[in-house]
Amino acid sequence: MGRMFGTDGVRGLANEMVSPELALRIASAAADVLASEPTMGTRPAAVVGRDPRASGEMLEAAVTAGLTAAGVDVLNVGVVPTPAVAYLTDAYSACLGVMISASHNPMPDNGIKIFAAGGHKLDDDVEDRIEAALERGAARRPTGAGIGRVHMIADAGEKYLDHLAATNTVRLDGIKVVVDCAHGAASLLGPAAYTAAGAEVIAINASPDGLNINDGCGSTHMEDLQRAVVAHGAEVGFAHDGDADRCLAVDASGAIVDGDAIMAVLAIAMSESGDLAQNTLVTTVMSNLGLHIAMREAGIAVKTTAVGDRYVLEELRNGPFSLGGEQSGHVVLPAVSNTGDGILTALRVLGRMAQTRKPLAELAGVMKTLPQVLVNVRVTDKAAVATAPAVADAVEAAAALLGDNGRVLLRPSGTEELVRVMVEATELDQAQKLADDLAELVAAVR
Repeated sequence: MGRMFGTDGVRGLANEMVSPELALRIASAAADVLASEPTMGTRPAAVVGRDPRASGEMLEAAVTAGLTAAGVDVLNVGVVPTPAVAYLTDAYSACLGVMISASHNPMPDNGIKIFAAGGHKLDDDVEDRIEAALERGAARRPTGAGIGRVHMIADAGEKYLDHLAATNTVRLDGIKVVVDCAHGAASLLGPAAYTAAGAEVIAINASPDGLNINDGCGSTHMEDLQRAVVAHGAEVGFAHDGDADRCLAVDASGAIVDGDAIMAVLAIAMSESGDLAQNTLVTTVMSNLGLHIAMREAGIAVKTTAVGDRYVLEELRNGPFSLGGEQSGHVVLPAVSNTGDGILTALRVLGRMAQTRKPLAELAGVMKTLPQVLVNVRVTDKAAVATAPAVADAVEAAAALLGDNGRVLLRPSGTEELVRVMVEATELDQAQKLADDLAELVAAVR
């Protein structure tokens, strides 16, 4: 069996790849690796949450069965964002947390994200141990009073909102904001958080029915938000994905402000206040070259990692650094969150707008985005194609052609059988041609 965990947990078509049987086995294996042995008659506990997609109900039941069968109490926190599960795992002193979500993926998919004690994402070694435990089968099956129990935590969402409010010291009175909730996990808590901070909030795509999550809306489909911001005369808009660990923005004109520009805004703000540890921003190799240029001009260093917020988190801890993220809108502020938190990110951007009394377009204007073309090529064996000598030679030739005026990045997707080809150049036509040529070569490799 190939490696089960991708860049962000296990993800795939629900009831096929991500089946109830697999969910039960993953939960049982995670309990074997992460759950502390019972002490003084108490059982270890796990926080379990989900996004509102229909298959989450089925998978929640399977995860709960796997955990309780392993002697772990389940603290069921219901439909909440992924960062809420991370926070609550720490707040409730649980041994692990499980979020059932496929994030920005379409509704038929689902996934399982696991957090260790403290709400931290797993490193490769722990994931490998869980996969090994899954292959071995259950290590323990208590009986009688040793079987785990299920506790429904009705106020988990309010506890998470209180946490967000405690980290937000800037009032947002007078700012009109539109939030696209993607019919996802932020549909209630996102608007509530912004309203509590004083903003005038207009929520769109905030009526989840289990089937409409990410359906033409949210951070992967920004058109609704762009139109709504202009139509309502709002100062800013924010788009979340299905589990609200992402945040992308729209300025008052309807222009998109991506994760790179958001990081530029926050990095400069934190540098000015002395809160940017080692005056360094951590981001991935996918961030636009324009971000690196903007940070250099602001006197801020940049550390780069592999794609995936878990690798950003690892570098943040190793630094230690205080701000990191991805172009896709995962932004991590480790002083207050152990994972990307879309609602927290939006609150920080709104706070910067309120403090400076500047529109988002002006704040984000410190970064000039270089033309960037990303082509996703569907293949049958992404690892083999990405490492093929012919592909490596073509990437090297394209990079040599660009020199210091651009870059080429080719990498296999962490969640799908895709190879992603990314080219940046000073001219869009050149970037497009190089990306198309490389994509054609990748598609032809067998």
